[in-house]
Amino acid sequence: MSTRITAVDVHDVRFPTAAAGDGSDSLNRGDYSAAYVELRSDARDGTVGTGLAFTNGRGNELVCAAVRTLAHHVVGVKVEDVFADMVPFWRSLVADDQLRWLGPEKGVIHLATAALVNAVWDLRAKLSRVPLWKLLADMPAADLVATIDFRYIDDALEPQEARAMLEQAAAGAEERELDASGYPAYTTSVGWLGYSDEKVRALVRAAVAGGWRDMKMKVGLDADADARRAALIRSEIGPDARLMMDANQVWGVGEAIERMQRLAFVRPYWIEEPTHPDDVLGHARIARAVAPVRVATGEVAANRVIFKQLLQAQAIGVCQVDACRVGGVNEVLAILLLAARYGVPVCPHAGGVGLCEYVQHLAVFDYLRVSASLEGRMIEYVDHLHEHFVDPVTVTRGRYRVPRSPGYSVTMRPESVERFTFPDGEVWT
Repeated sequence: MSTRITAVDVHDVRFPTAAAGDGSDSLNRGDYSAAYVELRSDARDGTVGTGLAFTNGRGNELVCAAVRTLAHHVVGVKVEDVFADMVPFWRSLVADDQLRWLGPEKGVIHLATAALVNAVWDLRAKLSRVPLWKLLADMPAADLVATIDFRYIDDALEPQEARAMLEQAAAGAEERELDASGYPAYTTSVGWLGYSDEKVRALVRAAVAGGWRDMKMKVGLDADADARRAALIRSEIGPDARLMMDANQVWGVGEAIERMQRLAFVRPYWIEEPTHPDDVLGHARIARAVAPVRVATGEVAANRVIFKQLLQAQAIGVCQVDACRVGGVNEVLAILLLAARYGVPVCPHAGGVGLCEYVQHLAVFDYLRVSASLEGRMIEYVDHLHEHFVDPVTVTRGRYRVPRSPGYSVTMRPESVERFTFPDGEVWT
């Protein structure tokens, strides 16, 4: 029996994180927010597909408005028809003949697209009674390739090559299980710039006691403070643990090189977003200058084309695709395959509300059907706001446990949506 999408509900959900400094970095100090989408359906059990796009507070209303503007492409369609011919459906959202002028394939419109597309995938997984990673992992290679729009990237990855990669990885997928060990993770929760040194030290010690080895700190404002805090964290985690750094785009190219030379004494594993996210050649120059420190970026890379260029230019050593900055699951699949084509590990960005819930599915699928490797791969983890989700992530001693509930794991608790909806929710009134 076919299932039709009957309505799109959009909620402007915001959490007051700025006051405590949670999520603070060199450029951002905001309220973690989500343009939260619910797709109503005519399924007998009333199954609802959910998706979200993460924002940082003010402006979340713009993404919500964009979702409503795009909703007519979704309402009335049958889920089975969408997945029988996914690329035209995806293009109807990213290449709307009037809205394309506001992009194309970037910014507010692309965030709204991601929320809707991810909700459609969530609905499909729930109707199939499986978690999203399993829905993807069980799909034949030809069906996976058919969901991807190769326009603009077939000079780097052709559909036939993508299919061959997926078929090759599928051959040993049954032997790659994560139930016992979980998927490797690192924590960002210890090193926000808004925290005092005393709080950072206490958080690092608690993380080490909890089984975490790999951690990330924010850098980019005061050079002396960066060096002092880096030395503090290194002294607590020991010489063998990985210490990542994140500048959140604050530096110019030359400044990034200079600042990382000063921080080299703590042996950073990577420097994340050292400069403007669109500066492909700048990232390439930084990568050459700071090696063996890796350059990582992707959380605000707008689309598969930017990732294609970053990989072609050997500008990054770590690919940090974001689940809802690019246009949803379809475009993420393209980026996972591009990264594998160029031999670059994927460590998805997850510093925001709902992103940990999202990316666990993508990382598990990447391991099972694309990269077939855990070498150099980790999922980011932030210890904030998971209690607002029906199926929150489970992390034990620095490892994500494989999700088992049907869907994409971003369904929010109704009471949380009601309480934190802006501006009329209890928290905001």
